[in-house]
Amino acid sequence: MTPGGAGVAQRHDQPTGGPAGLIGSGYEPGGAPGARAAVVDGPHYGPHDGPYDGPGAGPAHAPPHGVHTTHPSLAARTAEEVLADYLHRQSSDFLRSLRLHRESGSDAEGADEAARQLRRAARRISATLHTFRPLAEETWADQLLAELGWLSGTLAREQTCAARRERLMAALTRLTGRGERADRPDRGARDARAARTVPNPADRGSGASASGDPDADAALSAGAARAGALLDRQLTLARTRAHSAALQALGSSRFHAVADSVAVLASEAPLAHAAAELPAADALLPLADQAHRRLAEAVAALPLARAGHPYNAEALTADHRQDAPWHQVRFLVRLARYAQEVIAPESADLRLADAARALDSHRAAAEAAAAAAAAARTPRIAPATAYALGVLHADQRHHVEAARFAFGRVWLSRSPERPARGDAP
Repeated sequence: MTPGGAGVAQRHDQPTGGPAGLIGSGYEPGGAPGARAAVVDGPHYGPHDGPYDGPGAGPAHAPPHGVHTTHPSLAARTAEEVLADYLHRQSSDFLRSLRLHRESGSDAEGADEAARQLRRAARRISATLHTFRPLAEETWADQLLAELGWLSGTLAREQTCAARRERLMAALTRLTGRGERADRPDRGARDARAARTVPNPADRGSGASASGDPDADAALSAGAARAGALLDRQLTLARTRAHSAALQALGSSRFHAVADSVAVLASEAPLAHAAAELPAADALLPLADQAHRRLAEAVAALPLARAGHPYNAEALTADHRQDAPWHQVRFLVRLARYAQEVIAPESADLRLADAARALDSHRAAAEAAAAAAAAARTPRIAPATAYALGVLHADQRHHVEAARFAFGRVWLSRSPERPARGDAP
């Protein structure tokens, strides 16, 4: 690994200074349009957005499109009616997914899909109770929030381990170009040379890492197979443990208590008495606006001006604490999206959906890079294996940078009215 851990290793198959994830993405050199203004003034919204006159009003806290305006779905309805209706739907989806999971039997694919739908409903219930907590019975809401968080996290680990393994194996194949070399006539000679080659640590930051260098190719090929085997072994073991933990959780009394609480929620939502008396627009809109303000403030604290420049190398440092603010923004984007679903399910904010996809990619790449770095710390591995894991770590950090760039482009977009590209989870 390189001294100081900056990027761990330079990609050998592309020019220095830029992330692989940005190649061919259609970016333009220089900063993203309005990057500086976004940090100071917050995102720009379309001309149809209503005025914002809530607490802390100002450009940096402007709510996303259509949040502050009165929606037809809120007219002549109380806050209790709107919240209860949404919670009933999500709890019904939760119970339906639970039934499908139990009926899936040996159908692993069906069980995985049912678990995804179960977590989807759990996330929406949790987000609703979090955002609109003042309108619920707080003791009950806090307890259900904690239990749904435990359940969702437990069920997510197996799928996360499987997706991380698939991502890293695909990245190793791409980095080594195995598919392209399969038809090359000199493959045997290159493999023989790769077996004899051990990378010189002094060369990793210079010629050995240059694009197209045969020695770097040979060094990477020499360690890629063992690196892949090591990652496969570690992630398969983690997935097996996560699967066992999920099965144990689904059979526990704790889970049955959660399912009973959600079953009650499907017929009767324990909301505060004030929710039955307040008009929906007066009670729900300020809380949804508050969720959007928190999101705008968190995004304003991100280094969007730097991330708006392609190939900025900001994400290549080995200090993963820099990822935490981006993960927090991902959480706040989710809260804002689900608050919008409660208030106006017929008018989804496409910018928030795109932002969620970019930040999901950011988290997946960051965690994959961490897995590669953890594997590189395995005692007594060969230098060629450590080198391949270092290149893999740098590749995933490049994708972290690309995801930040993509998020900045989405957040700074001045064209919110565009076709949807699929629903984010």
